[in-house]
Parts: sequence; structure tokens; C-alpha cells
Amino acid sequence: MASRVIPVEPFDLVIFGGTGDLARRKILPALYRRFVAGQFGADTRLIGAARTAMDSAAWRDLIAEALDEFTTGAGDGATREAFLAMLSYVTLDARGEEGWTALSGQMRDDRIRAFYFSVAPALFGDLAERLHLHGLIDETARIVVEKPFGHDLDSARALNRTLAQHFCEHQIYRIDHYLGKETVQNLMAIRFGNVLFEPLWNSQYVDHIQITVAETVGIGGRAEYYNHAGAMRDMVQNHLMQLLCLIAMEPPARFAPDPVRDEKLKVIRALDPVAPGDVVRGQYGGDGTQPDFRTQAGHGDSTTESFIALKAQISNWRWAGTPFYLRTGKRLRARTSEIAVVFKDAPHSIFGAEAGRHRNILTIRLQPNEGIELGVTIKEPGPGGMRLIDVPLDMTFAEALGPEEADFPDAYERLIMDVIRGNQTLFMRGDEVEAAWAWTDPIIAVWQAEQEPPLPYDTGSAGPEEALMLMHRDGRRWREIKP
Repeated sequence: MASRVIPVEPFDLVIFGGTGDLARRKILPALYRRFVAGQFGADTRLIGAARTAMDSAAWRDLIAEALDEFTTGAGDGATREAFLAMLSYVTLDARGEEGWTALSGQMRDDRIRAFYFSVAPALFGDLAERLHLHGLIDETARIVVEKPFGHDLDSARALNRTLAQHFCEHQIYRIDHYLGKETVQNLMAIRFGNVLFEPLWNSQYVDHIQITVAETVGIGGRAEYYNHAGAMRDMVQNHLMQLLCLIAMEPPARFAPDPVRDEKLKVIRALDPVAPGDVVRGQYGGDGTQPDFRTQAGHGDSTTESFIALKAQISNWRWAGTPFYLRTGKRLRARTSEIAVVFKDAPHSIFGAEAGRHRNILTIRLQPNEGIELGVTIKEPGPGGMRLIDVPLDMTFAEALGPEEADFPDAYERLIMDVIRGNQTLFMRGDEVEAAWAWTDPIIAVWQAEQEPPLPYDTGSAGPEEALMLMHRDGRRWREIKP
């Protein structure tokens, strides 16, 4: 089975913050891989813009080093040189006049225009204002906005208002790279493309759902940002919320931007407020070889969480009574992201108590080893009675599709190409972002009022013991965190 590559129209892409870490690690390598795949041609212009003083040749050298580091084995020497030839650079002041005339001179009237705001949110408004002031916005223009999109509901609303002064909603692409992952999109294919699952996708048949995003790394070089944000703002309000929405949403009328985002918004608005006893915060300690959170953050009394576990309830007809357990943390036992849909027991076991308890679990693995696994109950082979065991029907993509087909594009590759196509399906809408903050802000407000420090947990563990009790009191267990 050959993978289809659908070319996009010629475009000019300006990357504000073109010398930054995100541009080097993700944006430019993603564009290079799409160029290698033949998705766009050499008539594209990729323009870096930042405050750092350098010329185009120096920026090409910087990006060439990034390609060596992050795109090993992609393309040949001639392809690489053709890609680098598309690159140019403008030294630019987001809040002043320097560089804007030079940037205007590089833009073409017969091309799609995209502007990637790979900068601090405090500069979003300034960039939007300057783009309009210098006549760089036309009907094809679109902007890409990186998270964090606000720090709370008030700041998110203010940011939405600022961007709305200069852009229509259909021109604003709020990017969440989790939505570009192949398996995340497969959630919708599994649910809405298979008659097998959709009739069972409700509280009548689903006991509970677990969403886990575990990391082995600490806060590292993100210490200043992370100590200000914490796991709730950095992960739950956006990444885990989006996974929850895709799992719980109603079938949209069609797979198109607004119908999909309308259904996600309904899920967020149906979420019940979270009781304080249904949230566990944690903060990792050191292990002798790695420092603890407070040492890395540079704040000996930091009360910022690096771990969150919570129980969420959705008050609608489909999910009333079915809990959703969300968990994310740093310095945990393994790096893994998965969604587990745990179905209820059979209403009556004809095999007796000695057969044990068995459940069907649909597991969607986002990383590593992307794939889907359905646990089914069968008879254990051999004589001696009816003994039941659980076995997986496993579709690890690398095995099922072959290594070439399972070499999925990076999330940024897919999402940037969607920006050029003008497809907002996998991007968040303004009201969706605000609704997510409206749900998370009260949780954070309780912590700020109580001033309770997060619970300590060991590096390499599954988080605080209290997170286990969050499930145990409901007669359930977290799935093991394993690679």
C-alpha cells in the first residue's frame, strides 16, 4: 500500500522566532521532510524573522545544522541544498519598525501567505498589528499561534480579542501538536468508521476511560516557563483536554473544521466542576543522580505541580455515570501516552467464579510504538476445563503496515501542511480554548487559596500514592505505566 502525498499550492511562510528552539527542532525539519516527500516545490519561500542580527547565509547555516541533527537519513545532498535555497532571513523588531520593509519586499502577491508566531504570547498582538500596518495581510493570509494560548480565562479572552482586531477566526490556527499525531486522528476513524465500536461507545457499556501521558524527563531547560505554568496549564488544559474531547464527542455531521470543533466544545461545556478531592497534585523528588523539581526550577519553596491525576465527569446522555481518569507527569517510570477504554463486565458469567474476572479494554497507544490493541477473553488452550485468559488483538502500526508505511509524518509536518491547505479541523477554535480555561481555572483557584504544596513522589515511580487511591476508592486501578 503506497502512501499518497497530495501537493499543496505554492506558499510564502514567515517564521517569527526563526532562530528559536522550536523553529530549529520542529518547524524547519518538518518542512524539510515534506519537501523531501514532494508535497511542495522549490517555488516556495521560507523566511525566518527574529531580533537576532544575521544575514540569510548565516541562517541557512543554522538551519543546515538543525537538519543534520533532526532529519537524519532524509533526502540526499541535492534535495537538501534545494531546500536551503528557499530560505532567507530578516532581522526584525516585533515592536518597532526595523525589518518590516525588508520583509514586505520578500512577499509575493500570487502566493498563499502564512505567518508562524513561534514567539512569546506577549508579542502576538504586536506582530498582528505590524502585519496589518505594513499591508502584509490579504485574503489568503493565515497565522499559526503556538501554545500557551493564555495563562487563564481572562488572558485567553484578551488574546482572542487582540487577534480578532486584525484577523478573522478562519485565519487563526491555534496549534496543538497532539492533534497532529497519527493515532490521535485514528481515534475518529476507529469510532466513526467502524460500526463495531460506535454502538458500544457510551455509559451503558463503558465502565471508565483512562488517559495517561507520562514522561521520564524533568523540566530541564523549560524550568522558568514550567514553574510558572505547572502540569495543569501545560498539559491538562490543552493536550489531555483535546484527547478527552475526541474520545467523548458526538459524531459530527461531517469531517470538517466547524462540525468537529462544535462537538468538542459541547464536551467541554458538559464537564462537571471537579471536586477538590478528585484531584491529586504531585512534585518529583531527586534520586541522587538527578535533581528534584525545586532545584531544577531554582525555587526552593516552589508549589508548582509536575504531576496531575484527576477524575472528570461529563453530564450528558452518552457519558453520565462514566468517569474519565486523566493522569500526566514528569519523571515517571516510562515515557508513554495512551487512552484506555475499559468496557464493563459481561452482565452474567456462565463460566462460574473460578473463571475469574475478565474485561475488554481498547487501548490506543500514542507513543511510543503507535498502535491500537483490543483485549479479548478466550479459552486457555489445553485440557482440563474452561479456563479463561485475556489476549490482545494487536495492531502495532509498524508491524501491521510495514516499516515504510508506519513511518508516520511528525505532527508538525501534517499540521503545517493543513495550514497551507486552509484546513482548520485539527486546530482549536477561540471559544474552545476559552471553555477549557473556564473548566480548569476553578481547580487552580482552589490550590491558590489553600496554598497546599504538591505531594512528593519518587523519580521513576507512577506518581504519588494518593493518585492510586483516587482509583482504588472507586474499585478501579490505574493501568501500569510501561514503555
